[in-house]
Amino acid sequence: MFDLPNPLRRHFIAAAAAVAVAPLAPRAWSAAAVRPFTLQAGTAPVALVGDPHPPTEAWCFDGKVPGPELRARQGERLRVVVTNRLAEGTTVHWHGLRLPNAMDGVPGLTQAPIAPAGGTFVYEFDLPDAGTYWYHPHSRSFEQVARGLAGVLIVDEPERYRADRDITWALQDWRLTRDAQIAGGFGNMMDRTHAGRIGNTVTVNGVVAESFDVRAGERIRLRLANLAVARIFGLEFQGHRPQVIAYDGQPVAPHEPQGGLLVLGPGERIDVVVDMTGAPGERFAVVDRFYRQNAYELLALAYGKEKPLRARFDAATALPPNPTPEIDLARAARHEIVFAGGMGPGMMGGGGSMGRGPMGGGMRGGGMTGMAWTINGVAVTEDGHAHDPLLTLERGRTVVLAMANDTNWHHPIHLHGHFFRVLTRDGRATRQREWRDTALLAPGEKAEVAFVADNPGDWMFHCHILDHQAAGMMATFRVA
Repeated sequence: MFDLPNPLRRHFIAAAAAVAVAPLAPRAWSAAAVRPFTLQAGTAPVALVGDPHPPTEAWCFDGKVPGPELRARQGERLRVVVTNRLAEGTTVHWHGLRLPNAMDGVPGLTQAPIAPAGGTFVYEFDLPDAGTYWYHPHSRSFEQVARGLAGVLIVDEPERYRADRDITWALQDWRLTRDAQIAGGFGNMMDRTHAGRIGNTVTVNGVVAESFDVRAGERIRLRLANLAVARIFGLEFQGHRPQVIAYDGQPVAPHEPQGGLLVLGPGERIDVVVDMTGAPGERFAVVDRFYRQNAYELLALAYGKEKPLRARFDAATALPPNPTPEIDLARAARHEIVFAGGMGPGMMGGGGSMGRGPMGGGMRGGGMTGMAWTINGVAVTEDGHAHDPLLTLERGRTVVLAMANDTNWHHPIHLHGHFFRVLTRDGRATRQREWRDTALLAPGEKAEVAFVADNPGDWMFHCHILDHQAAGMMATFRVA
């Protein structure tokens, strides 16, 4: 394991060095019919930790960790030409976007893998929804994402949100050796049957961060994106009161998070408004408290010496809604979904009882080899995308999924190609009108979600702790 001096070694976020202050006023974005980009997947040395440690040999897009932030405007058409310079096949999945099935980036289900050593694929689709999204491979994702292949995609609203700055923090988690290289052991049974591949080093926008420069009296729209393969974040902004304005890119009425903690499972995003109410020269820690025995300071908000920009703040405003089809619960089809398997906490792989119950049901896609999890008693391997769908859904009809996490571990459950509304958790109605594409289920928790199955095709439904996905916790829904 990679030992860092101090709890986490600090390195400044270069992108935050200067505070560019804009007036609190909406601004129209320039329009374009097609927004073109290119991405190249390959290997490159990146300075994750900084001196005196050597660069880390990572897998990344365009030689950067995270990959370049792609930015487009709601209503535009995105075109991305992807070239694969890796020694193995890969794809790009556009996490959270409602797009045509052929553009979803799932090998064996929606496309063939992009061939190694120079193969290309063109992804092109419209962007009906504003929000914070991200992109990553779905080919051996438990390793390719853990080695660094991920980036953020932002779809801007037609008019800019009323804030002084719009900032992204891409959160990534790394398992590094003492010489700052990525440790091997991908897909081992300990990670597959327990909490996944949680690392020992966390980066913000590709570096181990010391501080983030802010100005007293400014308002920041902060987009938090969890690009990790297993780590769950629970962020406390000491001395500040962030207001949540979007989950997974989907607007929600501004509100403070429950318990003051912003919790993001792998794949989840949260947009918040943070008003800088501190005084010039002050510092406030942002602490990750999700794992109670391993809390650490992610970075510090470092106030400059400038005069405060303003003395008071107006209430945070809501984002404009996306054109999400409204659910019709009176005519909804209802399905029970049970997640099972894994090892109990503290157990080592190879023995003991599995989760809260036995591994029931038939194993599909490779028998018991490497399988640890099931959905409705069925385990599907990562290369088994072409199996028969777990559910066939009537196109245009509202679907309610009553999900039960019958395991001892957290699972962020992600549905491709759709947003769903979280209705209840453990039988209690949710406090907010939450639309999401990924829902974190605690051990033993039950949740009801609903969505309109209006996007035709075969869509993945899986745990976004990527070792869990590779070890069976995935399925396919068919919308026809």
